[in-house]
Amino acid sequence: MPLPDANHEQFLRLFSEHEPAIRAFARLLLQRREDVSGVMQEVAVTLWQKFDSFDSSQDFRKWAFGIVRFKVLAHLRDLSRSRYVFDDELVNRLAEEASASEQRHDAQREALEFCLQKLPPPQRDLILAAYEKGTRMDELAARRGETAMSLYKRLQRLRQGLLECVRRAITQEGIA
Repeated sequence: MPLPDANHEQFLRLFSEHEPAIRAFARLLLQRREDVSGVMQEVAVTLWQKFDSFDSSQDFRKWAFGIVRFKVLAHLRDLSRSRYVFDDELVNRLAEEASASEQRHDAQREALEFCLQKLPPPQRDLILAAYEKGTRMDELAARRGETAMSLYKRLQRLRQGLLECVRRAITQEGIA
């Protein structure tokens, strides 16, 4: 069996990394969830077919969102006989708002990572432990030798501090 070329591997890495966001974007633009799978198949095929024209210095997700928008519009045109289909103007407006929202979320995630790194290691470790999948607060408190209530209060203060730091980072420090 021949090995995949570098172009194929690069595409698979980028598509795998961004597929959840691409699917969520398609879901925002389509009324019926059952339409998403079909559109996503078309999107994946088109992304691969056009990947040679993709400029790797550009944002793959933004490029893919543009293709999703066109595929959704084409899908809706095919369904145009139904009175429950969004018109092109609404789909384009939803796509623009979803793209702007994605950019805001990216900025917030980046600012949160920045703020987490600014925390002293014991505080950062506590926050990360509290949000680890399967963590029970009563067990975490017991491991730390404190009551659950004191742990909740400490976490609330840390979360409030992180929220303020994120807001400052986005507005003052230019993370956005």
